[in-house]
Amino acid sequence: MAGYRKLSRTSDQRKALIRNQVTALLHNGKIVTTEAKAKEIRKVAEGLIALAVKEKDNYETVTVTAKVARKDKDGKRVKEVVDGKKVTVYDEVQKEIKKDNASRLNARRKMLKVLYPVKVVPTEAAGKKKNTKEVDLVQKLFDEIAPKYVNRNGGYTRIVKIGQRKGDAAMEVLLELV
Repeated sequence: MAGYRKLSRTSDQRKALIRNQVTALLHNGKIVTTEAKAKEIRKVAEGLIALAVKEKDNYETVTVTAKVARKDKDGKRVKEVVDGKKVTVYDEVQKEIKKDNASRLNARRKMLKVLYPVKVVPTEAAGKKKNTKEVDLVQKLFDEIAPKYVNRNGGYTRIVKIGQRKGDAAMEVLLELV
């Protein structure tokens, strides 16, 4: 007996399906899918959340000095004429950054192997490339999802049966984060 469901797909299609569904689950908090798919997705999603819970506080806060271009009221860079050339004016800024320790960096890379990149389009710019924002799901896992489940030993997802699908009578379920 196999240790996983094949879902009537080849291995590359199955991996892509599971990655896509796990990404959607972590981004939206819940998805509607079939029961067999939900049970496979649950394994992967709970593993990622457990990894995030384990490594959520494993970082150092470091203060760095960075050069940032000075900008005017329109958001354009301020330029000065120096020796007959236009040169951008830079300001030095102190920033606090989180520096991952080795095990958290490894966990981050494991998560990135599973999760697809997610782009969010604002409603007023629907259908346009402008103002799209990349969502860092790994950061969301560490900062938002992991703190909710610190005192919980597994069982981060819930499967609720909805009923049979009209077309093929497959059992549909709601897979959600608890």
